[in-house]
Amino acid sequence: MWTLKKLNLDWSGASSQRLNEMNELDELRLKAYESSVLYKEKMKKYRDQNIEKREFAPSDLVLLFNSRLRLFPGKLKSKWTEPFKVTQVFPHGVVELENKEGTKFNVNNQRIKSYLGQAKSINEVIKE
Repeated sequence: MWTLKKLNLDWSGASSQRLNEMNELDELRLKAYESSVLYKEKMKKYRDQNIEKREFAPSDLVLLFNSRLRLFPGKLKSKWTEPFKVTQVFPHGVVELENKEGTKFNVNNQRIKSYLGQAKSINEVIKE
């Protein structure tokens, strides 16, 4: 304030200029926010396209990821174990599986993947 009086500057002109600069800054912030929201939406859509859908139906054949078995560690040993038969699908990602002997157990659907092997029928694979 004292500098404005000392230099004989116009207070109303300086205040209006400062107000215009603050408004421009707010507009720039808003544009940056909107563009970041659009970018995030596009990236989410792009990433969601590449996610494999994990929907299983009863009588599907699946492989189970075995992360706990460490008896024979080695590079060439598969971590996916024998095909199991899906008997029931529960909500929230729980799947009931049946093994060769007919025992049933529940697993999270993130630990299984579809069996793409060539089988003549589902019963032949389960009996093997």
